[in-house]
Amino acid sequence: MLARIRKSMEEKDEGFTLIELLVVMIIIGILAAIAIPVFLNQRKKAQDSAAKADVSTIGKEIATYYVDGVVAPTVAQASNRYTVAGVDAGSSSANVLLFNQFFASDSSWCVTVKNSKGDKAVAGYKYSAAGGLAEGACTTAAG
Repeated sequence: MLARIRKSMEEKDEGFTLIELLVVMIIIGILAAIAIPVFLNQRKKAQDSAAKADVSTIGKEIATYYVDGVVAPTVAQASNRYTVAGVDAGSSSANVLLFNQFFASDSSWCVTVKNSKGDKAVAGYKYSAAGGLAEGACTTAAG
């Protein structure tokens, strides 16, 4: 009996049928269709996080200048670096651009950055003396 089972096992063709291969390919296709949009959305969120980090850095630098008594610092972006009142404030993230800035006093100022590759490319992010970090663009010194 064992010899007959062994003989049938040896003679049996091994491998996958066409149907089994097609089923596996369909399952992989479905998983890829779900994963790719999620991955692309995560990249946009990462771009938004870079813009938030940049505007927070700039805002904190501006607040520091006002605490030290320097009035109306200017913020500039050149060669992938930010400068506040002519002093280097760190590097700018890829695709993040300084959009607008308003300075009235130590309690009324606002600066905006935008990232063209993020979800919030149109609105951008602002950092103001009154509201801190927020979504949107500055329209006045009050935010």
